[in-house]
Amino acid sequence: MEFLRKFKFPARSKSPLFVFTIAGVAITAVTSSSAVSVFRDSTSIHNPNKIATAVEGVVRSSRAIYAITVTVADYKYSLRRVTADSDEYLQRLTEVHARSAKRILKLCESNKGFYVKAGQFVATLKLVPKEYSLALSSLQDQAVPCNFQDIKHVLTSNLGRNFSDIFLSFDEEPIAAASIAQVHHAVLKDHQEVAVKVQYPGLKQNMKLDTMIMSFLSKSVVKIFPEYRFDWLVHEFVKSISQELDFIQEAKNSERIATNFKHNKMITVPTVFWEFTTAQVLIMQFCKGFKVDDVEAIKRTNLSPGKVAKLLVEVFAEMIFVHGFIHGDPHPGNILVSPGGQNGFSLVLLDHGNCKTLDEGFRQDFCRLWEALILLDSTKIQELGTRFGVGQYAKFFPVIFTGRTSDSKSGLGKGMSIQERQKLKQEVKLLRLEDVTTFMGSLPPDFLTVLRTDGLIRSITLKLSAPQRVRLLAYAKYAVYGLGYNPTSEPDFVEKSIISRSVMLVSYIRLRLILELMELFQGVKKLKHTICTFYGRVVDGITRCVKVSSVTSIV
Repeated sequence: MEFLRKFKFPARSKSPLFVFTIAGVAITAVTSSSAVSVFRDSTSIHNPNKIATAVEGVVRSSRAIYAITVTVADYKYSLRRVTADSDEYLQRLTEVHARSAKRILKLCESNKGFYVKAGQFVATLKLVPKEYSLALSSLQDQAVPCNFQDIKHVLTSNLGRNFSDIFLSFDEEPIAAASIAQVHHAVLKDHQEVAVKVQYPGLKQNMKLDTMIMSFLSKSVVKIFPEYRFDWLVHEFVKSISQELDFIQEAKNSERIATNFKHNKMITVPTVFWEFTTAQVLIMQFCKGFKVDDVEAIKRTNLSPGKVAKLLVEVFAEMIFVHGFIHGDPHPGNILVSPGGQNGFSLVLLDHGNCKTLDEGFRQDFCRLWEALILLDSTKIQELGTRFGVGQYAKFFPVIFTGRTSDSKSGLGKGMSIQERQKLKQEVKLLRLEDVTTFMGSLPPDFLTVLRTDGLIRSITLKLSAPQRVRLLAYAKYAVYGLGYNPTSEPDFVEKSIISRSVMLVSYIRLRLILELMELFQGVKKLKHTICTFYGRVVDGITRCVKVSSVTSIV
């Protein structure tokens, strides 16, 4: 959603400030409403001090209220009485973005726990200014491990057995630490190597307070800025976080994804050890590998970043368009590249707490949308936009997903021409704050889930230097497959009849053929235009020479 970043807010005092970037602040407030902070630095979990816990809750809430209030005031008073189209406005806007991003970053670092997760969430959104995404991206590696004694207590209290009765060895230093849990390497009594994911103590107890405070902040901002319409994110995010706190649900999600990809030998999902799994503890098979965006490691093991990127986009395309069951948090730490095997490598999918089942009607319509996007069928795009509830704003779908306008003359994955960019810039200038918030607020929740997942995948493929066309063609392929897939009668995507699979393949070949013919036709038109232009210049040059010669001979 790069084009949304250029959107400007009116500089009027009554309709002020939050350039589309109130999104950054507002969404931080929203996600923070789900921020279940971890009191790891206070009293021990073995003997919790309720007074200390209450005081800490007030302190954290006060920090949040202060940060949001100051940010709101900063935007309001820094941008008032400044013309929105002036250079001064743009300069002030950039300065406010930078100050506010640092303020929100400090809030997340101070409150820790799910506030860190909230900041990470905001950093991945395409609709926030780069000042926010750059500042908050530093939170990816800021999780502080919990005291091992508290982790050990959670393990023993959940599993109901002595530590030594379960593990032959256990590394006290975590191999990974996130905002809600940390992971340790261990060996079970039967010598099986496992990864032990343990939830930080005290999370659920504090969710209600954080939700109440941040919900209050969100409603308060709405009263100050009626144009602000991001409160609809609260419910979805809280629902998502609640699922992540249930490791039993995560284990079920993991097994569902493993079943969906049982046909693909290049995809690995760690096996769950159910006898050692509870709502707060998840023990699974230990898988070795390195982060999917670690280009140096990929090249060091003689693998191709391009092949890794292609497999990655195909896996998530299959999730979105065929299975309708998505891994909602595909950041590099949750996807590993494991060298070896008959294909040279495999992808290991980790952390299935944030998974979502797409509505079947939405999945089918989204498949149709991508088919229309590839073929630039503006009529079909508008029709589907109406069904998605965004009406006239559907014309921006091609820009959001494919990087070109609906009347683009550029080939797939080649971006926009200078003329197309200028036209789009003029259209974006006409947008008001109400237009943008209406567009985002009207999208189905499933659409927002897909948007965020797609944004994370795009970010990884960019680091792997994969051409955009790789992603676009993979999405087109699985969109066509998804239209021919019926989950009720065909539970296994691959174990379909030969005839059914052949029909899907023919449909995809037909789409590719149409696409190639369109691009060939556009290329011929460009070549014709170039030849005609060159011919015209040659004729003009010859004509001028003849005229000069005629004048000279007369003289």
